[in-house]
Amino acid sequence: MIQLNYRDARPIYEQVRDGLRHLVVTGALQAGDKLPSVRALASSLAINPNTIQRAYESLEAEGYVCSVPGKGSFAAPQADVNAARRDRLLREFDASAAELLFLGMTAGELAGRLEAAARQTVRERSAAMIEAKNVVKSFDGFRALDGLTMTVPHGSIYGLVGPNGAGKSTLLRHVTGVYRQDSGSVLIEGNPVYENPAAKSRIASIPDELYYFLSASTRDMMRFYRGFYPRFDVKRYEALKDVFTTIPEKQPIRRLSKGMQKQSAFWLALCCRPDILVLDEPVDGLDPVMRRQVWSLLMGDVADHGTTVLVSSHNLRELEDVCDHVGILSRGKVLIERSLSALQENVVKMQVVFQEKELPQLPGDLQVLHVSQVGRIHTLIIRGNATEITNRLAAFAPILMEALPLTLEEIFIYELGGEDYAVRDIVL
Repeated sequence: MIQLNYRDARPIYEQVRDGLRHLVVTGALQAGDKLPSVRALASSLAINPNTIQRAYESLEAEGYVCSVPGKGSFAAPQADVNAARRDRLLREFDASAAELLFLGMTAGELAGRLEAAARQTVRERSAAMIEAKNVVKSFDGFRALDGLTMTVPHGSIYGLVGPNGAGKSTLLRHVTGVYRQDSGSVLIEGNPVYENPAAKSRIASIPDELYYFLSASTRDMMRFYRGFYPRFDVKRYEALKDVFTTIPEKQPIRRLSKGMQKQSAFWLALCCRPDILVLDEPVDGLDPVMRRQVWSLLMGDVADHGTTVLVSSHNLRELEDVCDHVGILSRGKVLIERSLSALQENVVKMQVVFQEKELPQLPGDLQVLHVSQVGRIHTLIIRGNATEITNRLAAFAPILMEALPLTLEEIFIYELGGEDYAVRDIVL
């Protein structure tokens, strides 16, 4: 969700600090949300971990971040942001306002700009961009969506995961206004999306199966998109030629390879400057370098313009790197919906060695989702807080005990295990 600009005069650590601060201020990172680890963020941005550490320390000094030894860094409650930071910003604002008045801006214009900025901030912090409420959709008697409810926060990257047939693509077609629900509602900032051109003009979509006019080139489609996307950015289209260098923009898209067609789709979608970007298996077919480039562009739009991204993918490892909210679908319903950090903190993997080789009788109220054993090492997947579970297992006097975070893929498997979708051993 942070994009570095090497033409920016600011040091890299300041760009990271300012990007994270923006996420906290706009509510994309809410109080208590866990920040990426120093090493994870350094790896994703391909920079020195010391640079990330310096940015985190600066944010902690300003009161935007609080660190807990052994657990990581978290977005701080608004009340904890220190007064010194507010006072400094007020002094800078007073100086900027005086200079703007000197340059000819009237007091009324200045007040209008301030009011507009305040409204925008309130909207970003509180409003849901996409809401699906009790949505039902049936095809020939089969309920693809069965009372589905989902909320996508403004300016978030929301990952939609679930087994095949769970209803992910059907839901995305409702969000883009292709399908009309049998009952319930699908809203974009409170407005129905179906047969609503104003709402649809704010959405760009890249479906799993791309469609273009038979003889159309990327440049032809650019002219077509420009006709009905009011904010289509031709300058950005020209600038992105330096990114999508392998795409012959005047060659018919249907003659390009699958990966090149997907690049063409991203090229066009990003130039639409949408408020909402809906992606179904977005980077399938792209090489690793282009995948990283595309995600970097998307996260830059989220950070700089507040773009909301709703993405469905089976590549859970990749979603784990970019998403801040996750919804797990099964049988047409959203089973779980929360921030990725909260999701990871609610299930923990414990590796434990006890005095005896066998696993002791654990308390009945301990929600153990999975148990496995290799030698004397027991691996337990337990629902709950890592600290609380560690304290409870300590009562059994283990020789060795370690709490490990689960990947999104592991969470997906064990959460769906309760829906009779567990991974089963098959004897052939």
